[in-house]
Amino acid sequence: MSVRVSDHVLRRLRAWGVEHVFGYPGSGLRGLLAAWGRAGDEPRFVQARHEETSALQAVGYAKFSGRLGVCAAASGPGAVHLLNGLYDAKLDHVPVLAIVGTTDRATEGTADGSTDGSTDGSTDGSTDATAVSGGLRREVDLHALFADVASEFMATVTAPEQLPDVLDRAIRTAYARRCPTVVVIPADIQDLVYAAPEDEFTTSVPGPDHDDPAAVTSDVPSDESLRQAAEILNSGDKVAILAGQGAAGARAEVERIAELLGAGVAKALLGKDVLSDELPYVTGAIGPLGTRPSYELMRDCDTLLTIGSSFPYAQYLPESGRARGVRIDVDPRTVDPQPVDPQPVGMRPLYEVNLVGDAKETLRRLIPLIRGAERGREWFDTVCANVRRWDEVSERRARLSADPINPEYVARVLDPLLPPDAIVTCDSGSVTTWYARCLSMRPGMRASLSGTLATMGCAVPYAIGAKFAHPDRPAIALVGDGAMQMNGLAELITAAKYRDRWQDPRLVVAVWNNRDLNQGTWELRATEGAPSFLPSQQLPDVPYARFARSLGLTAVRVERPEDVAAAWRTALEADGPALVEFLTDPAVPPLPPHTTWERLEATAASMLAGDADRGAVIRQGLKAKVQEFLPGREQGEDTHG
Repeated sequence: MSVRVSDHVLRRLRAWGVEHVFGYPGSGLRGLLAAWGRAGDEPRFVQARHEETSALQAVGYAKFSGRLGVCAAASGPGAVHLLNGLYDAKLDHVPVLAIVGTTDRATEGTADGSTDGSTDGSTDGSTDATAVSGGLRREVDLHALFADVASEFMATVTAPEQLPDVLDRAIRTAYARRCPTVVVIPADIQDLVYAAPEDEFTTSVPGPDHDDPAAVTSDVPSDESLRQAAEILNSGDKVAILAGQGAAGARAEVERIAELLGAGVAKALLGKDVLSDELPYVTGAIGPLGTRPSYELMRDCDTLLTIGSSFPYAQYLPESGRARGVRIDVDPRTVDPQPVDPQPVGMRPLYEVNLVGDAKETLRRLIPLIRGAERGREWFDTVCANVRRWDEVSERRARLSADPINPEYVARVLDPLLPPDAIVTCDSGSVTTWYARCLSMRPGMRASLSGTLATMGCAVPYAIGAKFAHPDRPAIALVGDGAMQMNGLAELITAAKYRDRWQDPRLVVAVWNNRDLNQGTWELRATEGAPSFLPSQQLPDVPYARFARSLGLTAVRVERPEDVAAAWRTALEADGPALVEFLTDPAVPPLPPHTTWERLEATAASMLAGDADRGAVIRQGLKAKVQEFLPGREQGEDTHG
């Protein structure tokens, strides 16, 4: 029996170790879908509800497995829908391959180019039935569409002999560059008989039988650059470390150098699970959603070591000229060039030495050069005291009364209940603040979110991708009601569809239901000085728990703070996917870590101009801010027992 191109594509994916492809079917994939049937669904085709969520599932799979995420869609609208997930992969540096099936080669470019909205020359808005049925109206310029997001590699297969070279290049590039790549295969090519390429028409590209494709190789920093870095770090009295996702896999080395330097460690959002929050010197998240001790760490340090992070918020890093810096990153494109000439102290770049290399190996070589025994403990003790103080403030804020439930309290209650092997995903919105500040990562836990693109609607697809990566581990998705209405509701159907495929069937979706696009509302108030614009910000009150229950999932709706803990336990102990819906107060402010009384007063004054929720916002904001000034271990207003 002859082997078709579509059969060979699946064989090649299996050879690369691909076990799942997240996708949505379409006519442009017909040959591949038939091949999946002949192959006994290997690799497994995971049917999402939308092409965007299939790409996000592939991203979640890649983030939590360290392996290639693969998604598939037909061209036209299907290809367009992939873009958001592929950009998520590009900006968060995740290896993802998109396979796009398009129209037959003979039909490409044959659609009418008229601009009057018709395809048959008529002026009444009608369309030519033949053109529509042939799929011509679904044709888009895929190379133009993916030119930016797949800038590292994109190819269209126009002859069977191009395989496996094209597919191998796409996969190896995705791994090596930690990026999305795209392979387009026209429908008629999929059905052709596969023919191995002649030697003279191919180049030597290592295939799946060579070294581990997930292993990232990089240059090794020179001995001189390591010496210069150690000199800077050894000269500091108040050292701070910023750890990002590039520090993953170097947990022991990060801990060791932090202890030698007497340093506090702040974490970028994508590096939340890099280091345990149980360590007394870990200050938590940094940035506008970060913690007060992380802000203080960067404000007061005189030396900064950044490991595997391209953190973009300069206002949360040490001021120019006040600190010296060293950066470690595996990608030379993310580091600053060295200055050509010596710089005056006031003009000195933050990072004087950039070490290009794998974090684990670079730290392993740097640590012997660090003089830890000569350091005092005053700075280290101050950092640890700030962390303890913040925990007290956060606990008091969480226990403040709200109408009906304090959203911060929901996250604080979850924290000690998280299973030790939990995988946590978080969406973009005000829920990200509570995730960043209230959830403690402990050894064995994993967590991620859309760190750079901050796309809404990613948490549930991420969690589904994580479940296929680790079917024996529980996944928890933290979602705002806006994101739930955008993508989450539909993907509950996917969770219900595949619940029997997971060894540990627990997938908990938690919805903060405050009937408001809350992050945008607070940005209007704090940034624009404008009251909430209800036509854009107010959301319909959807019965999330009732919908989940209709799918056969465990579901709980929580309307009182005293029921929060029991609801979490019910969801975490369920024998399958579960949804827990918390009715939370939109007036509780996600205060930045360095909010001043002046900014709080300015925000309150702007709301007096007409914000529909101004009374509750002012009251909640004042109560939350006061907690920072109370003596340690004093309790705020506590209605939760």
